[in-house]
Amino acid sequence: MSVTKGWPLAAGLLLLSWLWLGPLADMARRAFSPHMILHLGVVVVAAPLIVIGLLRLFPGLWRPRRPLLAALAASAFEFVVVWGWHAPAMHEAAARWVSIFALQQFSFLVAGLALWWICLAGRDDKEIAIGAVAMLFTSMHMAMLGVLLVVAPTLIYAPEFCLGAFGLEPVADQRLGGGLMALLGALPFVVGGALLASRLAAQERAEGRRAETTGFAEGP
Repeated sequence: MSVTKGWPLAAGLLLLSWLWLGPLADMARRAFSPHMILHLGVVVVAAPLIVIGLLRLFPGLWRPRRPLLAALAASAFEFVVVWGWHAPAMHEAAARWVSIFALQQFSFLVAGLALWWICLAGRDDKEIAIGAVAMLFTSMHMAMLGVLLVVAPTLIYAPEFCLGAFGLEPVADQRLGGGLMALLGALPFVVGGALLASRLAAQERAEGRRAETTGFAEGP
């Protein structure tokens, strides 16, 4: 295993260990912004690092035969996971019981890995375009959820699970968490989608140049 190729995988696994075994996990069950930091750390930092590392080390790993269907399934699953766990009853259940909290965190990781894999594993033009669209959709719904949390005039969740953190009152802490979701939850997918779009454009330009060179070589 090459160290230079495998460092994203190692970094992602180390980050995941710190997120789940460090103090943030306990804070996340008592205040909203730590919950959101934990969520985003898993989905938009650890998950893509793990996927990038696996793709660098094992470029021949599984690719879906039906990329559009796989992208739709991964995007829908990620949407349901994110919005479902932020419904008051589900969020409060995860805060109350350790087993449900573990299930919540595991589902965040699986959803993140599935989505980033589908988006980043594409090779041909069609797969890259599908990945870019999936990232755009994800950025939109993450931003929308964050904005809803920011503009909420009162606490959405039970007060015992929104005690405030980092010196903030509970409502301000909830709004901080929403702001993190709206910005840091959406931005990585916007950037990722833009990079995929630029990669697609570069491939199309390269194919155009090859076609011109072939035509010129063949002559009239």
